[in-house]
Amino acid sequence: MKHIVFSPEVEYGIKHGLPILALESTVITHGMPYPENLETAKVLEAIVRHSNVIPATICLLDGVIKVGMTEHDFDKLTQSKNPEKISQKDIIYAINGKLTGGTTVAATMFIAWKAGIKVFATGGIGGVHRNAEKTMDISSDIMAFSKYPVIVVSAGAKAILDLGKTLESLETLSVPVLGYKTDYFPAFYSSSSPFRVRRVNSCSEIADLYKVQQELNLWNGILISNPIPVEHEIPGHIMEEKIEHAISEANAQKVNGKDLTSFLLSRLVDMTKGKSLKSNVELIKNNVRLGCELAIEVANNK
Repeated sequence: MKHIVFSPEVEYGIKHGLPILALESTVITHGMPYPENLETAKVLEAIVRHSNVIPATICLLDGVIKVGMTEHDFDKLTQSKNPEKISQKDIIYAINGKLTGGTTVAATMFIAWKAGIKVFATGGIGGVHRNAEKTMDISSDIMAFSKYPVIVVSAGAKAILDLGKTLESLETLSVPVLGYKTDYFPAFYSSSSPFRVRRVNSCSEIADLYKVQQELNLWNGILISNPIPVEHEIPGHIMEEKIEHAISEANAQKVNGKDLTSFLLSRLVDMTKGKSLKSNVELIKNNVRLGCELAIEVANNK
């Protein structure tokens, strides 16, 4: 496939219909500092392999789309001094300019779909930013869900966003948003928010829904919102106060666009004395475990 290089194990998995789980890479390049990002990437891949699933971490290295990464690839990506944050619209520039960077949810969904990978686990999706009625700052992750039939497991949307407007946007685009063993949309660092979602209680149920979607040729993704384990959550009222403070700082410093999310997440790490980073790691691990179960169910439900 032009511009895409598969790792040997991913290529083998695709050829033989084995369960594969896509993983994004902006959490590595922009969500965590070095060496925590490299350690987390290795832990996530270890979780996937331990579950008898093939990990397909996706990124761009020197303008080449990588689906599945070697240890050398991880070293190069995590130690890159100025990695690009690559959304779907940026892929052509990254290829043409031979750039290195991490792929967002939107870019990872697109590449996973092109590669034939059906399940993708991430931390939290992007969505509608607060005050978007003034700034029109809406993540392209939202639109990707309307175009690529990939199951995405996340701890809801990033808590720095307007969760209500994010859910309304997904509703408008006919994107199914399901709560895994919960009736409420998670708030990333917190296991619950005031917003209700349709509940599912098993991976087999999700796989059945996805099969029907495929039979009807519906071209949209499915969002599985998986709450952070309660023992690792930070109560919503505590995080909300810190998020508002971080947003005020961003406004004062005129931080916006693709730099905003990284700025806010970094400030939250500082303000929580590292607790938000630990929660971030734990929720991603939790999503990867669920993603593995789903990848197996989907691979077997043909």
